[in-house]
Amino acid sequence: MSLTKEDVLKVAKLSMLEFEENELEGLQGELNDILSFISKLDQADVEGIEPMTQVNHMVNAFRNDEIKKSLSMEEAIKNAPERVDGTFAVPRTVSGN
Repeated sequence: MSLTKEDVLKVAKLSMLEFEENELEGLQGELNDILSFISKLDQADVEGIEPMTQVNHMVNAFRNDEIKKSLSMEEAIKNAPERVDGTFAVPRTVSGN
């Protein structure tokens, strides 16, 4: 599979990234190199190998609940650069459209 310039533009838009026109060709080449490298996994002989669902064999490794003192709201936000109604103020990350 080879990505076109339009594919790169679509991925950039979905990632909310902007690139100059002269950067797109380089990115297209780099992404195609990555996809080419990953496609080598198709050549691996996996006959008889069970699919993994976990990287280790731990099941439900829970810890006991312990009640501990936590920060008050005032302590938690006292060093925040910006606050709104007693909460952290952060830049908007999702556009309205």
